[in-house]
Parts: sequence; C-alpha cells; structure tokens
Amino acid sequence: MDGWNYFNYFTEIEEYFWKKRGAHLLVSPLDWAVMETWQSAGVPLEAVFKGIDRAFESYGRSRRGAGKPLKNLAYCTDAVLEAAEEAQEAAAGTAPKGRAAQPEPFSRDELRAYFAKNMELLRKAGERHAASEPVAQLSRETQSALASCAALLDAPGTLDLEDLERRLTSLDERIQAGLLLHAGEALQLKLRREMDSALAAYRRKMKAAQLALIEKQYLQKRLLEEFGIPRLSLFYLS
Repeated sequence: MDGWNYFNYFTEIEEYFWKKRGAHLLVSPLDWAVMETWQSAGVPLEAVFKGIDRAFESYGRSRRGAGKPLKNLAYCTDAVLEAAEEAQEAAAGTAPKGRAAQPEPFSRDELRAYFAKNMELLRKAGERHAASEPVAQLSRETQSALASCAALLDAPGTLDLEDLERRLTSLDERIQAGLLLHAGEALQLKLRREMDSALAAYRRKMKAAQLALIEKQYLQKRLLEEFGIPRLSLFYLS
C-alpha cells in the first residue's frame, strides 16, 4: 500500500462504497467504527474492496436485497475479513518486494494547517467543558503536545511521517482513555444505548472479537463527537 493510499484509507473506502451503492451517503458512526477496526487490523485496501464486492453480490442474491440498497458497511465485515485472510495466506512464503521511494503524501503546509485546525478545536473544546477540570486539562496538555509535533515540521531534512504518526496515535489513545474515564455515567449510558440500536441487525453475524472491537471504536468516536475533540492521526487529515 503506497503512502498516499495508506493515509487516505478511510476516504478510499468511502468512495468505493458510494460507487458500489450508487449514492453518496453520510458515513455513520457505525461505518467509521467498522473502517477503524479494519485499519487497526492492517487490512489492505485491496482486501477491503474485494470484500465489499462480495458483500454486494451476496446482498443482491438475498431476499433483503430485493429493491433495498445496502446501507451500511457493517454488512461487509465478514466478507472483508475473509478477503484479508485470503490475501494473508497468498502472501505467506513469498519474497518481500523492494519498495520504491514514495513522495511525501502531504506537504508541510498541509500538515501545519491540519495541526493548527486541531489545536483550535482542542482550545474550543477546553473552553466549552471548562467546568470539567479533567477534560479541560486534557485539552491543554494535548494542545501542548500537538504544538511539539508541529515544531518537527520546521526541522531540516526528510520528515519522518511514521514517527510523527506514532506520536499522534499516542495522543489519540491518551485522549480516548481520558474521555472514557471522565465522561459521566448518563452520557455513557446514552451512547451505549445508541450503539446497541445501531448494531442490533449485525450482532448475530459477527464474531465476538470483531464485535468487541467495533463497539470500542464506536464509543470512542461518539465520545470525541460529544466533547468536540478531533482525531489527530494523519489518517484523518483528508
């Protein structure tokens, strides 16, 4: 997977799904949770596309597919994971291919703008939730850490995007852990009810492990939305 596709993982999947469906839909929190589980598991885009193709074929042959479009990526989960397993088996034992040098997928100006936007969103989130000192402090600390990441863009030489991504991913994980710890019981109960409703049609079709991952990603995304805090990983730049 080249650098551009790697950092545009979600956009590529969204566009492919829209083309298959023949309509542009807003991506739901459940769809994002599903895509994030694939990204976290390292499922390559080629396997995602193949799984989506198979899911659409299966859906078209089913009674549910008669006159009703496929609306959610969750329906594609099993087919995508099956395609990923096939790709992994096919790659086993093959000699690794040399990788040609790839151009940087983002300009430094794009990265500076991305960091500046996220620091502003963090500042606003901290002000909005000033009554909750742990959340406000989390916002301040993250702004400071993000400013340190932004300073790396002014260093001479080639930018180490992998190291930068590790730093941003670590900040994302810290934010998610903090919000889960300090979010009120009422809010968490509301989000869990919402999640159960969204997943009701798919629970029986998913294995326990993948269902647990999707639930985790769903709750993380919705907590970020409730507090107005952005994702910092470069996966979300586009």
